[in-house]
Amino acid sequence: MNKTINLNRNLINFGIPLSLFGVLILFINSSFLTGSSDTINLAITADLLFTVPLVYFLLIRKTEIPKTTVVPVMIIGLLIGSYLLPQDSQTYLTIFKAWVLPVIEVSILIFVVFKVRKAIKTYKGLKGATPDLYNTLKSTCSEILPTKLAVPFATEVAVIYYGFIHWRKRPLQDNEFTYHKRSGTPALLGIFIFIVGIETVAIHLLLASWSNIAAWFLTTLSIYTGIQLLGFAKSLSRRPISIHEDRLSLKYGILSEVEISFSDIDHIELSRKPLAKDSLSEKLSPLGEMESHNVIIHLNRTYELTSLYGKKKTFKVLGLHIDQPKIFKERVDEGL
Repeated sequence: MNKTINLNRNLINFGIPLSLFGVLILFINSSFLTGSSDTINLAITADLLFTVPLVYFLLIRKTEIPKTTVVPVMIIGLLIGSYLLPQDSQTYLTIFKAWVLPVIEVSILIFVVFKVRKAIKTYKGLKGATPDLYNTLKSTCSEILPTKLAVPFATEVAVIYYGFIHWRKRPLQDNEFTYHKRSGTPALLGIFIFIVGIETVAIHLLLASWSNIAAWFLTTLSIYTGIQLLGFAKSLSRRPISIHEDRLSLKYGILSEVEISFSDIDHIELSRKPLAKDSLSEKLSPLGEMESHNVIIHLNRTYELTSLYGKKKTFKVLGLHIDQPKIFKERVDEGL
């Protein structure tokens, strides 16, 4: 029943603005617009950029849909006007692009930064808490972005943050355990970054003789790939595995994570034996067989492992690497 109500509500929330855009598109494509006056051009531009977004805002203002989704609706109106309005009817559209749109973009950026800083300060104020930027980003982005965009956006911001901003060593708490010091993952990611750098130079020189645009496009893409790998590598030491009063918080940088309640753990074994090749056996590391494990957690029910950009994997047996596996197992056994 609730699903039906939510579906009907979403049809109204999104259907009405889309219908209004459809009416405006039909009007723009009609012969009536030919040689239209300045007043009509202003009215159409205002409807595309302000009236439809305002109607959408009034529809969602009491729902859980983020209010910032008004901006994408406005951008849709901007795109419709840019592609369908005759060039001589885009005077007010050009003014909006030049003066209003940059203000909106800067305002959104300031708003996101403010929300993240506020969330981090609040989290720091909790006694004994160590702020996790990635969790903070996901929580903040879910408030201001659609659900499907929140995690990917938070991941991209976290990559930049861990790769270029967060250089200070993170102190380890008593309940936290590292997993990168005695594994080969940092070295492996370093090799990948080196390979990307070498291939970038070689491919750029090769493509430059054919097309400078293509060469620089692929070079930019390769540089960003290198930045991502650097962010992934540095996030390993900034997001340790932790044991809490009633649960395990298992993280592998920003690449994967899961929280497991003690009540759902059957037993933990210290072992490097290969995991069963079935759909319910997974590794915490997304590198799979390229990284060995020394701890295997057996559960009495299935869990979901959240990997990069919010992808989910179901498991009942999880293999992971811990730098101090014996101490880790002792602490977990105490908790159990």
